[in-house]
Amino acid sequence: MARARRSYTVTGVRRAQSERLRVRRRWYVVLMGTCVVLIVLAWNVVRLWSTTAAVVMSVFAAVLAPVAVIVANWGEDH
Repeated sequence: MARARRSYTVTGVRRAQSERLRVRRRWYVVLMGTCVVLIVLAWNVVRLWSTTAAVVMSVFAAVLAPVAVIVANWGEDH
């Protein structure tokens, strides 16, 4: 089994804020990119075969967008 690499420090100091921001930004871009791809595929390709599948893909993208915003704004106060 693969184990996640985890860095341990003696002082327990958190990672730099810029690194935490970069990780959150990367997740936001991936999630929003997934939303865009789902919408484009749903209404340009999938709707030709199944309108129901296109609607389901759109609903999933609509739910995924707020999740992306929550991930991007998960601040230092939590």
